[in-house]
Amino acid sequence: MGSPSGAPFFPRQVTIDGYGDSFFHFAGMSHAGSILALPSGIRPWAPLRMADVDTAALAPILAEAGAFELLLLGTGRDPAHLKEPLKQLLREQGLRFELMPTASAASTYNVLLGEGRRVGAALIAV
Repeated sequence: MGSPSGAPFFPRQVTIDGYGDSFFHFAGMSHAGSILALPSGIRPWAPLRMADVDTAALAPILAEAGAFELLLLGTGRDPAHLKEPLKQLLREQGLRFELMPTASAASTYNVLLGEGRRVGAALIAV
């Protein structure tokens, strides 16, 4: 589906049709592992748990920071925290963000996208 260059699996934002068992379903496709759903499209995301989220993991999000207003960060099955320096990095780029379990983040992303809001999601697979 994706390419080594980081090109999106799907070159525009669409709703997340389903998730679970380490898979996400969208646009008639499925992907094993975490995903980013950004204005440029849906692409793989390397972190498998919140502890894996670092500056490099945030780089593709920050590269598109001007294209959306709110980042929903799906933390996996359980609530989790983002390290303070990473929160500051997001804030410095003008991004508002909310952390919540992935199920809630995916559902909220779908609702906000359906309302035409400028939203992005970084979703850890569950």
